[in-house]
Amino acid sequence: MTKENLILLADAYKYSHHKLYIPGTQHIYSYLESRGGKFNETVFYGLQYFLKEYLEGVVFTKEKLDEAATTLQEVFGRDDVFDRSRFEYIINKHGGKLPVRIKAAPEGTVVPVRNVLMTIENTDPECFWLTNFLETLLMQVWYPCTVATLSREIRKVVKHYYEATVSEAAYAGMDFVLNDFGFRGASSVESAGIGGSAHLVSFSGSDTIAGSMLAKRYYNAPTAPGLSIPATEHSIVTLLGEAGELEIFKHVLNTFPTGTIACVSDSYNIFRACEEYWGTELKEQILSRQGTLVIRPDSGDPVKTLLKVFEILMNKFGYTINEKGYKVLPPQVRVIQGDGISYSSIPPIFEALKQAGISAENLVLGMGGALLQRVNRDTQEFALKCAYAEVNGQGIKVQKTPVEMDANGNLQTSFKKSKAGKLKLVKDNGSFKTVGAEEAPELDDVLVTVFENGHLTQTWSFDEVRKAAAL
Repeated sequence: MTKENLILLADAYKYSHHKLYIPGTQHIYSYLESRGGKFNETVFYGLQYFLKEYLEGVVFTKEKLDEAATTLQEVFGRDDVFDRSRFEYIINKHGGKLPVRIKAAPEGTVVPVRNVLMTIENTDPECFWLTNFLETLLMQVWYPCTVATLSREIRKVVKHYYEATVSEAAYAGMDFVLNDFGFRGASSVESAGIGGSAHLVSFSGSDTIAGSMLAKRYYNAPTAPGLSIPATEHSIVTLLGEAGELEIFKHVLNTFPTGTIACVSDSYNIFRACEEYWGTELKEQILSRQGTLVIRPDSGDPVKTLLKVFEILMNKFGYTINEKGYKVLPPQVRVIQGDGISYSSIPPIFEALKQAGISAENLVLGMGGALLQRVNRDTQEFALKCAYAEVNGQGIKVQKTPVEMDANGNLQTSFKKSKAGKLKLVKDNGSFKTVGAEEAPELDDVLVTVFENGHLTQTWSFDEVRKAAAL
């Protein structure tokens, strides 16, 4: 399959920069950081995909240059912006491979915000303009980093309630508490793959197969890291109308007499479905199964609905009290909430269960648009900025320090203040911090060279990523 034309994967204004950099510019060094945002630490994940998919090997060719020249002439309507000789130089001198060096934190590393995560610099003085030309594409690493961060933060919440209400013997179920339902809500197949794989760094439940495929192709996952189960949707359950719902439920149980299966049960009346159908008519069949029926409410207030559903199910199926004093349904019955799930709605749900004496192991979650789509570059305030340059052989520390006015008219230094000079990420007494490249010589740079002159120099497997990001 033909890859995208990298010559065209930049913001249009960047094609003028080779002229706008001051004459004598030879070297541009830039860095990526999460400047703050919703969470105080960020999972670094996803760069390896972009390097393999877009930057590795021969990426500039005469054919792609011809295509770009035509398109950019149309874009600018003038011939003094795009300079094809800049790209011809790379084709002729470097065989179409990128003369840049990229260093980055090992994938899966969890780094506090306001620290360097990645650096990029040109390795050929003639290609000083290339460093920030690649910003447009490389900046998109914000997306897998943010989804991986969000998913991991939710795991923290789940872990808190598991430790409070679940027997240690059942902790393995934590891997499947948050399930990715986001494929249909993603903006593209590529987004679903990138974001879906990022979710799988912290959880194993997913209906977004594209995430598993990306992990296998780009992170050497030996098998699909995202696991799923048979499940119904409303088109199945409503096929015989309201009067036929019980018959459909019987068919579901008969079709998969063993193993785990989920069935949406709110097509007409979730409480009747739990009490009269699942809890009465089909009770004995459910309790005799070698497997679990996962009942899914899909509308209404999540907290109120779940509390009522669990009240009915525990009244009908009974429950045990675990070692921490919380109620647990028989292993043949569980509940999944897939409607209205977000980072903000999850804690109140689990807290309500805890207050009602219900163990968190009774419930799993499905999260869609709020997982893969309701994030943006500002969620963790990602930015890529120049920090060092060489002009006419002279090294220069480069920095922006904007003065901004707040809502009260007061002047203050902006959070957008950037770092200056060549940087390294170090771990000092167990904590990450960013220092100048020549500072703290006794501390090793956590950043490693992952790409140089067209070649990947370091890769990580998906298992390694998961281990690095584990709580």
